[in-house]
Amino acid sequence: MTEASDAVRAAQKTRRRALIVPREHGAWGLLLVPLFTGVVVGFASEHRIWPLLLFTVAALSLFWLRTPVESLIGAGSLTANTNEERRTALVASVLLATVATACLTDLMWKGQDLWLLLLGGAVALALLVQSVLRGRGRSWRMAAQLAGAIGLTCTAPAAYYIGTGRLTERAFILWAANWIFAGNQIHFVQLRIHSARASNFGEKFARGKLFLLAQPVFFAALVIASFWRVLPPLVIVAFVPALIRGTLWFFRKAESLDVRSLGWSEMKHGVVFGVLLAVALVYS
Repeated sequence: MTEASDAVRAAQKTRRRALIVPREHGAWGLLLVPLFTGVVVGFASEHRIWPLLLFTVAALSLFWLRTPVESLIGAGSLTANTNEERRTALVASVLLATVATACLTDLMWKGQDLWLLLLGGAVALALLVQSVLRGRGRSWRMAAQLAGAIGLTCTAPAAYYIGTGRLTERAFILWAANWIFAGNQIHFVQLRIHSARASNFGEKFARGKLFLLAQPVFFAALVIASFWRVLPPLVIVAFVPALIRGTLWFFRKAESLDVRSLGWSEMKHGVVFGVLLAVALVYS
């Protein structure tokens, strides 16, 4: 009886945690890598530690806030059903909203950093588009993820803006680079999932020819952009590991799909990309 009660309590605790803690590990990566690049590049310019810390806490709080709010309104994969679950989700929502509001109020006090409102509007629009696309069915899943990535990668230009006090071309280069990399990861993960049974190059190519052909085209576009001084040349280096990873998969032997292992592998690629991109923009 005691063992059964312990098992029930453990299951309830796990469920309550799932109601308030974001479960999408990929989304954490899509948020943290751009945030890291924006903070590093922005800090390197002006060394504004306190505003960057406030923005980081605000960004993490707002990202976390979405899970308990969706649990409360029934828009997520889990819904708070009991009074205790609803109370847990409500308390988490209030605490996270309070922290985010306090940080953003401090940042924008007396008319400072007001361009954050514009960037926040862009995030809200991206998340709205994501919600609409998600509601159109599984065939629109990748499009919905790409739209959501626009919002998550907005942390890069926002952090750069907070760090420097300027919303310059470099901020939008950070945004574009992070979103393109995120799009590459989203497309690759979906390709791996839908090609789990592909055993040779022909079968893989049949399912992912657009992805494979896009790799050299994108690399050529980066070189041209660098030649015309739209991008610093070192930015190209940041994309190379992912481009190699995506291309070599078509030529590797068949292997079983381990979604967890794939997720961690992509997280490592994200870290490498973030470090290389930050270094490229700091030293160019």
